[in-house]
Amino acid sequence: MPRQRVFSIDLIPMSSEDRWREGYEAARPRDADFDTVSSVPIEPIYTPEHTKDLDYDRDLGYPGQYPYTRGVYPTMYRGRLWTFRQFSGFGSAEETNRRYKFLIAQGQTGLSVAFDMPTLMGRDSDDPMSEGEVGKCGVAVDTVSDMEILFNEIPLGDTTTSMTISGPAAMIFVMWLVVAERQGVAWKDLDGTLQTDILKEYIAQKEWIYPPEPHLRITADLMKFCRDEVPNYHPLSISGYHIREAGSTAVQELAFTLASGFAHVELGVRQGMSADEVASRLSFFFNSHIDFFEEIAKFRAARRIWAKWMKERYGCKEERSLLMRFHTQTAGCSLTAQQPYNNVVRTAFEALAAVIGGTQSLHTNSLDEVLALPTEEAAEIALRTQQIIAYESGAANVIDPLAGSYFVENLTNKTEEAAEQYFATIDELGDGSILDGMLRGIEDGYFQGEIADAAYVYQNLLDKKRKFMVGVNVFERPERDGEIDILQIGPDTERKQVKDLQARKSDRDESKADAALAELARVAGTDENIIPPMIECARAECTLGEMVNVLKEPFGVYREPPRF
Repeated sequence: MPRQRVFSIDLIPMSSEDRWREGYEAARPRDADFDTVSSVPIEPIYTPEHTKDLDYDRDLGYPGQYPYTRGVYPTMYRGRLWTFRQFSGFGSAEETNRRYKFLIAQGQTGLSVAFDMPTLMGRDSDDPMSEGEVGKCGVAVDTVSDMEILFNEIPLGDTTTSMTISGPAAMIFVMWLVVAERQGVAWKDLDGTLQTDILKEYIAQKEWIYPPEPHLRITADLMKFCRDEVPNYHPLSISGYHIREAGSTAVQELAFTLASGFAHVELGVRQGMSADEVASRLSFFFNSHIDFFEEIAKFRAARRIWAKWMKERYGCKEERSLLMRFHTQTAGCSLTAQQPYNNVVRTAFEALAAVIGGTQSLHTNSLDEVLALPTEEAAEIALRTQQIIAYESGAANVIDPLAGSYFVENLTNKTEEAAEQYFATIDELGDGSILDGMLRGIEDGYFQGEIADAAYVYQNLLDKKRKFMVGVNVFERPERDGEIDILQIGPDTERKQVKDLQARKSDRDESKADAALAELARVAGTDENIIPPMIECARAECTLGEMVNVLKEPFGVYREPPRF
């Protein structure tokens, strides 16, 4: 009987990853879009392979140490919680003052002023173009007297004040300075931020007045004035929030915001300031959207990018210049009119992402903001959301708790790399200048086109139900009339505001007001700093619209080129 031949096969054992992947494919994953909200592809699992090139000291470091990926301060929230800064303003100055006092009594730790549309556009309440809009989307401020009422019994030296306005920001700011003066508060003791970021207006929000160059001249004068006279104040808050609300991706928000920051550093240097004098006094304003991990990665990447660019490209020497300090607001564009109580949940997740991402101050949107300005009850729930995160959730106990996560570190790196690609494009547009690249991109419609394309892609995914909004394109239910009470600003507010404005103009010293406006117009045609004559206008009870309009002759007005 012949012997049987025995064949031996050397079996190569499957790795743990191969066994998992085989099981994953056999289980047939759901037919769903697993990308981020910004359509960044996401792997089903992350391993050490995804962070193999990560160098702890180079890429992360410790909180308060370069490159500040893990936070700008050594103690972060163990030393001091973020500022609870609810954005608020509606109707008249008296009504908003009452809301501020209510929020302060409920534990708010900083003020943030929301202005109505006429104010944002530099128009007085009695301007024909203001009809029907006075007090509707924020508080109406026409003169320094309105500003004085707005902060009645609120000592400006004891609180930080943020003002979200760009086009007529300098005029509003000088009114605030005069109010501090009348309260007996020295300007050197004032703290807060002024948005002033006119570049994002051309890119996204569209609330400009003059062409870019005159607006930037005012910004530069404001930066120099605050350096010398209001040293603790941040005269420029570079805003990505409105870029995101216009439909951008997270990377576009990050890249265009930081590019605007770089551009303003270059602006200051061109105007005779040092890079440190500008960078050390900038702050930033970001959106916290609904994709939890993408937002955390965005915030961490932002700090690292800013520190590297300030140190390596702009040669900043002061540590403060390398620190990206930012305010965050939860995403208004993620709120839904359908099933509005779902917005409380959305806002909580977005706020938590901002906290884990290391924000310095935070506004949480109210559940009714998609329908109207917040009611007192809705504003209180929004504030309580922050307080629960701060005092109950444990999120403030550990600094940068997701550091080392294979997923978060990989996504942080991807976000940084994608933003750097945008910086390279902007730099090329400006022939080596980010400032010139921003201006060229605005003129050519580059930024607007990028955002429009991103918005289209996202809307298409919603329409095809590849992305979901609960209550909108999934889990819908019939509308319920009167589901929530909303705050309604009636016509009486506008009538009273116009009447008060006209009375103030009648009561002022007209010759003094005329002289102040004439001096403002004169300085506009020189190289002198434009802020001091604005202050004299505010002291003379000149209106916002008068200051804005007197500068239209030397500066001109901006008309956006039509695009098809």
